[in-house]
Amino acid sequence: MDYKNYTSTPKASEIVAWSSKFMTGIELIDGQHKELVNLTNELYNACFAKDDDLQVVFKNAMSRMVEYVRFHFNAELKFLNTINYPDYSSHRKMHETLIKNILEAAKEAGEGKKFVPNNFVRTLVDWVFSHIAVYDKQYSAYVSEQVKKGALTTKKIKEAEHSAALEKLDKY
Repeated sequence: MDYKNYTSTPKASEIVAWSSKFMTGIELIDGQHKELVNLTNELYNACFAKDDDLQVVFKNAMSRMVEYVRFHFNAELKFLNTINYPDYSSHRKMHETLIKNILEAAKEAGEGKKFVPNNFVRTLVDWVFSHIAVYDKQYSAYVSEQVKKGALTTKKIKEAEHSAALEKLDKY
């Protein structure tokens, strides 16, 4: 994977930088995606902690990332459900697969199994940011199409965002 395709110009301590190619045009989702960029870079930087601290620092960063990914996925799915996105089920399954993979990797790391944090972070970047750039752009296009048809209004989108912002962590 060429990480330059997923970043604007990242700083030396970043593996990914926010880029307009990740924008959906949906304020709530774009804000959460920016936070995913921040947490991904935090997780990446945790890979370079001193050997004595690596497990603790990485585990803490991983925990924050897992919780935020779960929160974001719940909010995003709530938004998609509210706007009656026709590919909702498929999108949800993709989210469930990533959550399962992240939780399995976290469990293996916690059990002391062979685990290379840097490789895991690169895999996470591949999945999350290719997902945003491809699949989240699909629902973004759907929203735009529905607005053009008059089936969705700016007010309805804002209501869906507000409802999604209130979503709790209870689905995964």
